[in-house]
Amino acid sequence: MFGIGGGELIFIIIVALMLFGTDKIPEVARTIAKVVAQLKNASNDLKSEIQKSADEHGINDTVKQITSNFTDEVDKVKNSVIENHGDEISNLDKDNEISKPIDELKQNLDDVIGPIKRQL
Repeated sequence: MFGIGGGELIFIIIVALMLFGTDKIPEVARTIAKVVAQLKNASNDLKSEIQKSADEHGINDTVKQITSNFTDEVDKVKNSVIENHGDEISNLDKDNEISKPIDELKQNLDDVIGPIKRQL
């Protein structure tokens, strides 16, 4: 939780008790929770406004078009390489020495890009 360990959490609780006392801790916790909820609502509103503006200006369509063009070009290059050097590649990669690291890299890239694609 935010990179805070058990000892640090206990220290924070002790300091909070010393500063506010046992009577005010629930009130302070409620106030903090309200502030966090308001910040979350504000960020969600901002996010929806940005999304609405992007939809109005056609930015999402442009990004989808660029992504599809890029994917098409990658597929063309891949097919060209397979057509011209397919036998050499299959002989090279009999033990998955090449494709295994590539698959791992592809999975890592998908993990990073996945949330971006879901938003589009």
